[in-house]
Amino acid sequence: MAAAGLQFFFNVTGPEHWKLSQEEQCQLLGISSRTTLHAWKKKVESDAPVQLSHDTLERLSLLMGIRKGVEILEERRDWDEYMRRPNRAFGGQSALQRMLAGNVSDLLDVRRYLDSWRGAHFG
Repeated sequence: MAAAGLQFFFNVTGPEHWKLSQEEQCQLLGISSRTTLHAWKKKVESDAPVQLSHDTLERLSLLMGIRKGVEILEERRDWDEYMRRPNRAFGGQSALQRMLAGNVSDLLDVRRYLDSWRGAHFG
């Protein structure tokens, strides 16, 4: 679970999608050390087991749910574009800007927004 979550994370935050800096990746994961980020990436690349905190697992789970929600609502359009689009629900910030505030609650706010939006459309 941990390695799969990290593989997903490195894919979506990397150069082909969100193009986040290492500092921004650390912010989303709730860690302060780029050394930890590099160690996790090496473990994922070599299929080595990875131990993650409950907080990090929760963040990865929220990110996966956010992606799934956007895919459903945007009918599989470019979710990268959606994540960068200004949104009134987040005070004019994009979903990505909101999540980069660094708190689990920011990720949860984006997830709840998407879940409520999905409920209004498909409920």
